[in-house]
Order: sequence, then C-alpha cells, then structure tokens
Amino acid sequence: MTNFKIAIIGAGPAGCMLARLLHLANIEATVYESESSPDFRSQGGSLDLHTNTGLAALKEAGLFDEFLKHARYDGQYMAIVDKNNKPHFVRTAEGWGSGVQERPEIDRPKLREILADSLPKGMIKWGHRLKSVGEDGTLNFEHTSAAGFDLVIGADGAWSKVRQLLAREVKPSWTKIGLYSLSIPNAAETAPELSKLVNRGNLFANSYQQRITVQQMGDESLSVYAAVVSEEEKWSSPAACGYDSHDIDAVKKHLLELYKDWSPELTDAIVKAEGECTPRSLYMLPVGFKWLHRRGFTVIGDAAHLMTPYAGEGINVALEDAMHLAKAIIGAATEGGSPEILDRKVEAFEKEMFPRMEKVQRLTEELMHDNMFTPGSPQTTIARSVARHAKFETPWVFHPLVTASVHTFFFMRKLLP
Repeated sequence: MTNFKIAIIGAGPAGCMLARLLHLANIEATVYESESSPDFRSQGGSLDLHTNTGLAALKEAGLFDEFLKHARYDGQYMAIVDKNNKPHFVRTAEGWGSGVQERPEIDRPKLREILADSLPKGMIKWGHRLKSVGEDGTLNFEHTSAAGFDLVIGADGAWSKVRQLLAREVKPSWTKIGLYSLSIPNAAETAPELSKLVNRGNLFANSYQQRITVQQMGDESLSVYAAVVSEEEKWSSPAACGYDSHDIDAVKKHLLELYKDWSPELTDAIVKAEGECTPRSLYMLPVGFKWLHRRGFTVIGDAAHLMTPYAGEGINVALEDAMHLAKAIIGAATEGGSPEILDRKVEAFEKEMFPRMEKVQRLTEELMHDNMFTPGSPQTTIARSVARHAKFETPWVFHPLVTASVHTFFFMRKLLP
C-alpha cells in the first residue's frame, strides 16, 4: 500500500479523529496545533454523541471502550422550560429507548484528551500556530515552516487558514448572539435545587432573545451559558458593555439585571456561579457553503461548516467528516496510491459532504431562530422545533406524517388540565 504525506491543521476532535484513523491504517500524518501543550483548557461544556455519527466514529477508531469509561448515559436527560421554569418538553435519560438512538454525554475536554492520547507521541506538533498557507501547500507557522505534503487538511476551526485558501471571500458571519460561560463547582452541595432541575443532564431555559443553558459535567460541576443578544459584534468589550467581561462579579450583576424577570430557580445558575467567566461569540458560515475543489487541500469540521450549537450536531458531524475523509484517503492508498487517485477520492468526499452538511446547517439555523429570535419562545416554537428534529432523523417521505403527529401531540397536551 502506497503511503501519503498528510498534514492536519488542528488537534481538536475532528483533527485527532482523522489522525487516529489514518494511524490505524499505517498512513503517515502530522497534526499541527497552535496550543503549546496537551494541557487541555476547558473548551465548551458537555457534548452528546449520536449513534450514527459521533459514536460510529469512536467505534471505527477503536476508542469506544475508552469513551465508555467517561460517558454519562444518565446525562441524556433534557428539559426545555420557559423563563418561569414551566416545562414545555422533557426527555428522560431512558427516552431514546433500546439503545437505538443513544446520545450519551461526555465533557469536551475529556473527549479531546481521549483522542489526543490515542495518537503516537510526536504525531501532534504542539505550539505550531499557522500564519498562512502557501499556494504550493507550504505551511507557514510563527517560528518555522513545513512543505512537501500530498494533502493539507484544515481542521482548524472557525477562522481556518486552510479555508481562506479555498474560499478567500467567505468569512463567518456574526449571529448577534454572545454567551457568558460560567461554572458552578460541586453543584450538588452549592446549588442543590438547580442540580435537581438539571437532573444530571441538560436544562435549556428560553425566552425571546434570552437563554440560559445548564449542563452537568463529569467533575460534578454545572456548566452555565447565559446568552446576550447584541447588534455590536464587539459586545463584550468594555467600550460596548461598560464593564470588564472577564470580571465575574460585574458579569453576574449585568446578567441578573438582564434576566431580572426570570424565575429565581433559573437565575440561581447565575447567582451560584464562581471562578472564571469567559465571553464567547457565536458565528456561522453560510448555509450550503461549498468551495471549488482544489487539489492538495480540503477542510473538515467547523472549518468546513461552522454552525451555532442549537441543534447539538456540530461535534457529531465533525467526527463523521473525519471518518469519511479517512476512508477516502485509505481507499486511495489501497487503490494504487497515485496523487491522481487521492485527488479524485478527496473530491468525491467533498461532493458527498456538501449536501450532508447543508441539511445539518439548515436545521441549526432554523433552531437558532426558533430559540433566540422568535417572540414567545419556547411556547410558540416548541412543536415546530421538535418536528424539525424528528424530520431530521427520518426519511423525507415520512415528513408530513411526522409534522402532523408532533403538532397533534402538542395541541392535545394543551387541552389537558
């Protein structure tokens, strides 16, 4: 089997999953990561992995057993409530039934650690911050450069340097949504009532242009995200907000004023937060974004289809991308290993990815508007949102039946005392 020289930019979940699958097939790959060391910082909260995408990729990579050591199947619980803490949709931890469509939770830093630790020592080049990619595929880092690759793969996130080479004119757009990332340590002791509401899973509290998300974490803390809608892209700068957006006391004061008409049971998520406070801005690529194929380059994950988190599909489709691209590269190696075969396989991968991703991007954008920009949410949107999810999981021929069934269910529920 002919080998290739592969460069993967980014040691996030997509990049490490791809590297792992190529390593198992004895294909040479080097991962370049801007972070200086594998001391994983907390990026995001809890992730739910899905049967046919994220979990399938972990099984393909031989990492499912390691995943199970840290997975939380009781974390499948989910409640969607309004600002008065009235439930509008509840899914129990056993709600998916029979393991047909399981969605176990895992902390994002732990998933990154599992994937990175599965690679041979030295396969990830830490401290390599990419500044630009040359037309010939030369990788220009802050302190060095590398060249001679058969394929450069951008798994380098929202502001991908590899994507800039493929589509210079396309940049992520500001969604007008910012998030404050907070944490409540030892929540069972410090916030027992809120901990009961979360029920070791996820609590999503919605109102028009407002949202508080609370997630159970593996270290018994609760991860909290409080949304701030703003026309100002630099919304968290002192000039825009009038305070230090990294000062937790100042942030809590602002959020409690913003959410002052919410149930105290929910604003307890702000009151009980301690430690670091991180502002995050939500961006997205255009729905249906695609690029003209260019030999020697491609992108996966957020670099290819950056989305907001409202559908919960981002991590899953990123791991699915890695699985599909690995199969394409391995297929090229086993079928002769010529650059021409590799190029055809990568182009075929992209053509398969574009419609697959457009479906996910569209769902995500629709759910973002349902949750954040529709007056009366979640009361006015819950049936439509649940129907969107259900249709996403079923063949199109059943969509009219699914839509009718979901709306009938919620209509009948309103009639009950």
